[in-house]
This record gives sequence, C-alpha cells and structure tokens, in this order.
Amino acid sequence: MDSRDWIRDGVRAVAGGLIAVPLAIVNLPLFVLFAVALVLTPVLGIGLVLLPLVTMLIRARADLARRLAAGRGVPVPRPYRPRPEKVVFGSLRHYRWLVTDPATWRDVAWLVPGAAVGLVLAMLTLALPVYGAEGILLIPLWIWLGTDEYGYGMIWPIETIGEGFLSLPQGALILAIGIAAAPYLRRADALFNRLFLAPTRAAELRMRVSQLTVTRADTVDAQAAELRRIERDLHDGAQARLAALGMTIGLAEEIVDADPAMARKLLAEARETSSAALVELRHLVRGIHPPVLAERGLEGAVRALAMALPIPVTVTAALPGRLDTPVESAAYFAAAEAMANTVRHSAASNAAVELWHTGETLLLRISDDGRGGADPSGGTGLRGIERRLAAFDGTMSLSSPPGGPTVVTMELPCALSSPKISPSSGTA
Repeated sequence: MDSRDWIRDGVRAVAGGLIAVPLAIVNLPLFVLFAVALVLTPVLGIGLVLLPLVTMLIRARADLARRLAAGRGVPVPRPYRPRPEKVVFGSLRHYRWLVTDPATWRDVAWLVPGAAVGLVLAMLTLALPVYGAEGILLIPLWIWLGTDEYGYGMIWPIETIGEGFLSLPQGALILAIGIAAAPYLRRADALFNRLFLAPTRAAELRMRVSQLTVTRADTVDAQAAELRRIERDLHDGAQARLAALGMTIGLAEEIVDADPAMARKLLAEARETSSAALVELRHLVRGIHPPVLAERGLEGAVRALAMALPIPVTVTAALPGRLDTPVESAAYFAAAEAMANTVRHSAASNAAVELWHTGETLLLRISDDGRGGADPSGGTGLRGIERRLAAFDGTMSLSSPPGGPTVVTMELPCALSSPKISPSSGTA
C-alpha cells in the first residue's frame, strides 16, 4: 500500500472516531425514550404514537451505524420485516408490526453496549493521534514560552528547551502509530455493531424467501409476456403467411389444367411466401435462443451484437469457459437490451463492453460517452434487465450523471461449465 493511502485512511478513521463520540452518546437518550414509551403504552396509550416514533429514530441511528460499518468494509444488511400495506402510523397494526419484529429488540439491546464500546473505541482512536500531536506541537511551544508548570513530556521529565524538542520524534512516532491503528479500531467498532445489527439466521432465511418470492413472480410474469410475444409473432407473421401459402397452393391446384401459366405464377408466389415465412421463423427462433449464442458462446454472441450496432463498440472479454445455458441466455439478452438503450437513448459516439469472470460471478459492464441521465423508472428497459438478472440472483447497478458517461454494471453469480479459447479483445 502506498504511504499516502494509509495516511489518508488513518486520517479518515480519526475523523470517524471524532464523529463516533456524539453518536455513541445519542444512544443513551434513545434507550431512555424507548423505555418510557414502552411503559406509557398500557397506562395512557401514548406509547401507540411515541414508541413507533422512537423506534423510527432508533432505526435511523442503527442504519447510520450500518452505513459507517460498510464504509469500514463490514457490510451489515437491514434485517427489518417489510412494512405491511396500508398501515397507518400510530395505529395498533403499526405498533404491532414494530413490536413483534425481533430486529426492533436487537436494535434496542444494542443501544447501551453499542454506546459503551463505541465511546471507548472512539476515544482510543483519538487518544494516540492527539497525544502524538501534543508532543510535536504543544510541548516545544510551552518550553519555548518558558512555562515551568508542565514538568513532564511524553515519557521523561522536560526541563529545558532542548529536552522539549527531543519529544518531537517521539510525538511523530506516536502520531504515526495512532494514524495506523485508527482504521483497525474503527473496524473493531463496526464488527461489534454487526453482532447486534445484522440479520439473524432466521431473518436472513425470511429475507431470502421474500426475495425468491418476488423474483419468482417477476420471472413468471416475464415468461408469460414472452409467451404472449411469441404467440403474437407467430399469429401475425409466420402463421398468416403459412395460411396464405396454403390458399395460394390450393388455388393453383384448381386452375392448373385450365390456366397453367397462372398456376405457375401462383406457385412462384407461394415459394416467395414460404421463404418469407422461413425468415420470420428464423427471426423468432433467434429471439428465443440465438443460434450464435449456442455456436460461439456469450463472448462471440456479444461481439456479433456489437458489430451490428451503428456506433463503434469495443469488446473486451476474459471468459475462459462457457456458462450454463440459462445464465448465458440471460446475460446475452441483458447485454442486448443495454446496448440497444445506448443506441436509442444516449446519443453516444462510442461504447465499450467488458466481460470477465471472477471464479464465482460473471461481470458485464457496458459504458458509453453519451449524454447520460438514464433512469430505470423512465421506461428504457432497465427494469426489464433487473428482472431478468434477478431470476438468477443477479444485480444491476447504474451510473449515469447528466452529461455522461453512462455505465451499466451487471453481476450474475455462476460457474463456468466448460473451457473455451477465444480472443480477449476487439473493436466492432
């Protein structure tokens, strides 16, 4: 690690320790307020309103602790049960939802020990750097001003200006140790908070079931929409052409003896109709599972997509093997939708596609130099990409500030199924 990196991380950790002191103190009045609201609930009924309000404040404080922990490399997911539909604040149903959630009581149980541990670790985070800075700045200053009351330095007694300045290297060493130790102290605080604020195994299972329920419903809806699309395309395209083909051939059979020339003309039309129907069927099959995907794999299929775009697209890939067919198909169509959005909405002059595999996850990044401002709620197909990836526990993140650039990053948990050798990069 570069020396500037650990100094920067240490200074940020020291600043975090400075912020952690008042945050730790805030825990105590929150605990008292919760206890008072709980006591007042059966007596005056005030707790029906006061307790939910205090609980929301406690959850906001706990969420802040989770965000700070994530900043120290300790992710802490939110464990709360989903809010019931049409629940009114201050109602008995709202009160019951909060009180029966085990995460509420874990938050409350965290307030006092979290305050104690947080305050101790925050003071330790600040103590060494402050002590070291004192040796560098204050002691020589006090000796220089002729102050006799300060009779001891960092370790040994200080009686002269020379002895005072001997504290400079000692102070610098302690300051460096304090800055180096600060990130570890803040991480220790984050790890302790995770013991209380992270979901329990039961809560994780419940959240997982809830997520699977949502993704299953989205997948069923997407499959139903896909079946309707295929049915519509068959009905309006190939089916209509095949019906016309049968009628044309039937008419040719009726007039072949009376008007052979007209019959030959009708048969030629039937041949053209059959060719058009075949083309439409090929397009339909390509929309279900493109042959290029089966033949060349995801990398080759993405390159083929990039070559068909009207703007230059650089494709960089590092896939040492083939993916499972369902995952490969989902990644392909997600990439196709993202690249189509680039052409339709971004006004970009260049784009780039990156594919790589980390051993457990497929990562796909599509970027462009367009105008930016992409919004998943704007109906640009990004929600469809999210639903398609969610069926495989995949995620999509979007960065698209006004003015660009736009970067869409997709992650799909998967394993490689078979080795494959292909070129690593190219420009379409």
